[in-house]
Amino acid sequence: MEGSGWRAELELWFERNHGMTRLMRRRHVGPLAVQRPFHPETDGSAHVYLLHPPGGVAGGDQLDIRCHVGPQARAVLTTPGATKFYRSERGRSAQQTTIDIGTEAICEYLPQETILFDGANASISTRVTLAADSVYMGWDFVSLGRPAAGESFATGHAHQRVEIVREGRRIWFEQLRLSGDMQMTAAPFAFAGRPIIGTMVYAGPMVEDTVERIRTLLGDAARRVFSVSQLERVIVCRYLGNRMSEGKSLFLHAWDVLRETGIGKRAAAPRVWAT
Repeated sequence: MEGSGWRAELELWFERNHGMTRLMRRRHVGPLAVQRPFHPETDGSAHVYLLHPPGGVAGGDQLDIRCHVGPQARAVLTTPGATKFYRSERGRSAQQTTIDIGTEAICEYLPQETILFDGANASISTRVTLAADSVYMGWDFVSLGRPAAGESFATGHAHQRVEIVREGRRIWFEQLRLSGDMQMTAAPFAFAGRPIIGTMVYAGPMVEDTVERIRTLLGDAARRVFSVSQLERVIVCRYLGNRMSEGKSLFLHAWDVLRETGIGKRAAAPRVWAT
């Protein structure tokens, strides 16, 4: 039944050319596309919007996104709106994202939220491969149901997987399996009934006081819904709360600090986020 929906593929190749990052080649099959890149930053970073015109992922749909960021290229990838996984009665829906980042290159993958409708059957995976000196920063937000509409994720299944590999060695791996009827979503030691989950992972140069700067900037009030930890090879930020707008605001502040300390520039939000 997994083959009964849409099959869509998008593959992008970015290269540094005359002081700017340019989208040198693209390939797509089915309902996945990309807008013309914008260059709002002085270092020539390409801001690219990944488009899925149907607006939602139905039962059996398979989305495959692949990005190649060449040596010294800099790319910011985002989406203009939420990715919606609808109730599925025709098998599992899947989205797979693969990002390959070359020598001295930087890629930031900052999509809008993923919404799991009640009854969805979703598989979401992201795999990033890094050279020795490349940088990756990525986040994901997942909404269990549609809280604003009073809908919970009471039935259905979801599997989320994120893997980051540097020079063939795994430096970050996390996966989450959820069923709508799991007691874990309400348990105080797990999600405590909070429907919005956010994770941001930074893999790049480490500055000693980065984590403390983020904590100081966000203050004590954020600690009930936000955390930041520095591990051996990555810095990880977490959000667990009730409001998507709150989670995004906190992550934007943390992103600004991580950018400034790690790659020497301030955050520059893609203009599509303001529309």
